[in-house]
Amino acid sequence: MSEVSNTAHHSTNDLSILQAMAAHGHENVQFFHDEETGLKAIIAVHDTTLGPSLGGTRMWPYATEAEALHDVLRLSRGMTYKAAISGLAQGGGKAVIIGNSRTDKSEALFRAFGRCVNRMGGSYITAEDVGMDEENMAWVRQETSYVTGLPQAMGGSGDPSPYTALGVYMSMKASMKYRTGSDSLEGKKIAIQGAGHVASYLAKHLQKEGAKLFISDIYDEKAQKLAGDVGAQVVQPEKILSLAVDILSPCALGGVINDETLPDLACELIVGGANNILWDEVSHGQALKDKDILFAPDYVVNAGGIINISNEIGGYNPEKATEQTKAIYYTLLEVFEYASKKNMTPNLASNELVEQRLKAAKK
Repeated sequence: MSEVSNTAHHSTNDLSILQAMAAHGHENVQFFHDEETGLKAIIAVHDTTLGPSLGGTRMWPYATEAEALHDVLRLSRGMTYKAAISGLAQGGGKAVIIGNSRTDKSEALFRAFGRCVNRMGGSYITAEDVGMDEENMAWVRQETSYVTGLPQAMGGSGDPSPYTALGVYMSMKASMKYRTGSDSLEGKKIAIQGAGHVASYLAKHLQKEGAKLFISDIYDEKAQKLAGDVGAQVVQPEKILSLAVDILSPCALGGVINDETLPDLACELIVGGANNILWDEVSHGQALKDKDILFAPDYVVNAGGIINISNEIGGYNPEKATEQTKAIYYTLLEVFEYASKKNMTPNLASNELVEQRLKAAKK
């Protein structure tokens, strides 16, 4: 296996990588390649001020390595903020594997990736993300102890998606409470972009409360199945963002709120399980504020996953994980109040609260 390491202390001929690291404030970014299995992976450690970095591994068929690097840098920074705003003693990290999760998976590939994680010496603890499942994490565990999201039979908590979805659901209720004075979602029109694990668990929470659901996915069979399970209406992927709804919930990939999609938005609130929903957190966050669309910062909303897997460290307690995840409701209300007091967008207000915690910890 070959390995290329770029840290804040190493020189490199590729200044663009170091410039990208500096722009995001990363401590360490490492590139791995295993010829035998075809593994191509990047592991990014953003900040370990509060503890070892924790974050999932995403498997995705990135068009270019630059695209994969861009994604892992943004995602790992988001994990730092997610852990800090949730009060966890963890830092932020993330990994990406360049590949198609439907065709390229093998035990050998994930064991090779496990060896990559092990080389990080505990500065990075991995878990599931897009394109990954419990079986994959069990394969990774064969090579390293620095892994969470393991099957319950192996002493882990299993799939973290139910906790992520619970956090999104609680965030929808908190956002509705802040906007209207009532946190009831009964009869509210909610559009969910994506029909994966998180979206599926979220839709079931919303079905129980009597919300009217609209669902889309790039894989039509997934959208149709979920819609059938929860009595939702299927919408074509290119139309889901422009629906006139109470809540828009992006639960697939990030960057969906951008210059192209913003003019057509017709929602009151945006509360999603995806990471990095805003393509540009400054300009697009302000654009939403100008349109009077309340944006719930995604790394606050979807923190249930990291809250759950962090509870695996030192002995898993599902009741504690559930109560901590439900508390996202109050964390988000605090963010909204702080944003109003400071006349800031909610996402930048949340960033400021995180940075205050990190600064205090560094002192």
